Amino acid sequence: MQAIAKKYAKQAQQINKTRNTNMTDNTVIMMLSETFADPTRVPGVSFSEDPIPNIRQIKMQTTSGLMLSPGYGGGTANIEYQALTGLSMANYSPTLSIAYQQLTPSLKWAPTLNQAWNVANGGKKASVALHAYNRNMYFRDLNYKKFQFSQFFATDDEPKLTNLNTIDSAWYTSDKSFYADVLKKVSNSSGNKFYQVVTMQNHMPYEDFYQDNEFKDLDTSDLPSNEKLNLDTYTKGLNYTDQSTLDFLNSLDDIDRPITVLFYGDHLPGIYSTAYSDKNNIIGLHETDYFIWSNQASRSADTKLDATSSDYTSSNYFSAQLAEHLDAKVSPYLAFLTEMHQAIPAMSVPDSSGNADTPTYLDAHGELIKEKDLSKQAKQLLHDYQLIQYDMSVGKNYLKDTGFVNLPK
Repeated sequence: MQAIAKKYAKQAQQINKTRNTNMTDNTVIMMLSETFADPTRVPGVSFSEDPIPNIRQIKMQTTSGLMLSPGYGGGTANIEYQALTGLSMANYSPTLSIAYQQLTPSLKWAPTLNQAWNVANGGKKASVALHAYNRNMYFRDLNYKKFQFSQFFATDDEPKLTNLNTIDSAWYTSDKSFYADVLKKVSNSSGNKFYQVVTMQNHMPYEDFYQDNEFKDLDTSDLPSNEKLNLDTYTKGLNYTDQSTLDFLNSLDDIDRPITVLFYGDHLPGIYSTAYSDKNNIIGLHETDYFIWSNQASRSADTKLDATSSDYTSSNYFSAQLAEHLDAKVSPYLAFLTEMHQAIPAMSVPDSSGNADTPTYLDAHGELIKEKDLSKQAKQLLHDYQLIQYDMSVGKNYLKDTGFVNLPK
């Protein structure tokens, strides 16, 4: 582990020679959008009107692509766990089904991305979590404390989210009202902070919630009636998210300090029975949308990383991509994840490709790579990854005192 720490410390030094900023000089909002994924990418589904025109335009203008998810129809906590820790569910035994419940509560050392903002602010309250639902889901209340979030706002107990509402007869908090609460906290805050934001609007079930749903008439797919009802309601929810997200970003543009949003869908909803029955569609049904956007006060405004760096990813790489988007200096750990992302652009559990035996690896074009066909360098990196992950998860934490996760000051 000492050798690995030294190896990637050298890689970090190389990367940092050409990087000009610090990540923590920015306010960062990492936003998990519940079940957000473009339905028009699903085989057999089409609409005569684009349900997500604003986010599609945003993706064209800033760093963006597709994220390979370990979940379909569920598994939110695992995607969130990967994004915050940089660890991959693909490296764990299949018997570890939910890291937040089976692993995180017992961790002695739990380094996460948000902790860098705490360090940069002298240990002050600089990382905040917000979830538009109950705080005990997936043990978030316990785990966020372990991850050193100083505050956790939810819909129950204190501190509590305020002025939340739903759309028509929908069950869950609207993105519009939740975004308004997030925006208020960001606007009223001094200094740079890290915000972990988890929405709920588009969570299943998908009953006939919305009074004015044009997608009932615009859907030209030939699906069973129950599948079509789910799809129509879900798609209208995405349409609401699309407009609310644009409004939220426009409001952040009015704030005169650097703010960057990393927006991603966690998994597709489990409503595509027809498409999922074809094994050739399974990888696509595990790919969601993501983008990294910076406001006009940021030096990274209008930054769009090249296709090799962004077209395909998995949430364990988000921290490294965020650093690249911000042209920010990296820790040895982020240097490793940067190199790992170049070697295996996306990785996930076997289920993501319908394979019961081996993890799913995608190349820069989104094509499946068999483990035996990985390059020698990729195999070495993967071996290093497994050692790193073991040490951080159930090992003796040899990396803790090596500065492996510390950003340069």
